[in-house]
Amino acid sequence: MTKVHAYLGSLRIAPRKVRLLIDLVKGMDARDAEAQLRSLPKRGAEPILKLIKSAIANAYHNAKIAKATPLIITDFRVDEGRTLKRSMPRARGRAFPIRKRTSHVSLTLETVGDNK
Repeated sequence: MTKVHAYLGSLRIAPRKVRLLIDLVKGMDARDAEAQLRSLPKRGAEPILKLIKSAIANAYHNAKIAKATPLIITDFRVDEGRTLKRSMPRARGRAFPIRKRTSHVSLTLETVGDNK
């Protein structure tokens, strides 16, 4: 059972929105998760798809795992990143705060090994 990691830092999408996508593919085979994300209209699907492809490439090149080996998504986490603070002008000279949230996404793939 080999584990492979990939990390995406400071994604400029709120964690709450990214978690909707993560929950769809958690526990799936990596290739099935790719197919699932390709068909979604959400903005966060593209960076998450890119992260999964990166983790698969890490498995093949860095961990020397054979391409025929199935890879399962075992751990997929979205943590809150830095919040960019902006303001919007409002009535009578006041300022209204706007919080532009970011996400840190970490992914762990694991091989399905034969326990002999």
